[in-house]
Amino acid sequence: MARNTRARKLAAEQLFEYAVKCLGVRAYSTGDLKSKLRMRAANPPDVDATIDRLKDIGYLNDQRFAENFASARVENEGFGRMRVLSDLRARRVTGNMAEQSVEQALEGKSEAELIDSYIERRMPSIAAGGRIEDERKLASAYRRLRRAGFTSGPILTALKGLAARPELLEEPIEEEEPEP
Repeated sequence: MARNTRARKLAAEQLFEYAVKCLGVRAYSTGDLKSKLRMRAANPPDVDATIDRLKDIGYLNDQRFAENFASARVENEGFGRMRVLSDLRARRVTGNMAEQSVEQALEGKSEAELIDSYIERRMPSIAAGGRIEDERKLASAYRRLRRAGFTSGPILTALKGLAARPELLEEPIEEEEPEP
């Protein structure tokens, strides 16, 4: 039996109830929730009114969302600064708020410590395997750590400590940061 995949449009009060249900399932940034509500709103101006109402009663707070999200990505996933910033921006958190939240989440933690922790938790075959002989395995570890949001210098320092031949790892000419 074929089901109609188009969601029905919602009036103002139904849109508010839908937004509350969405927030009950998981946290949203204002931008993400607004985008979700636009797809369901019968009347587009109702979206802004619903967002304002949610903010007034404290159900929607971008600062709280960004702080909790950044903290969880650092503590639970072990990601680095650039990855957490990128993930926050993907969830439509403003640049300044994202920066502050990431700084707060990383406060008191050095990137070298985070990399070591990430390798131990997320890359156990490298952490427990002794010295790494295979250049491809080192390259793979480097790429994985870059995707996790760490910068080249500290990654290379950590990998030199694990490599059987650390002289094969060259320092980058200039530290690059991925585009936001």
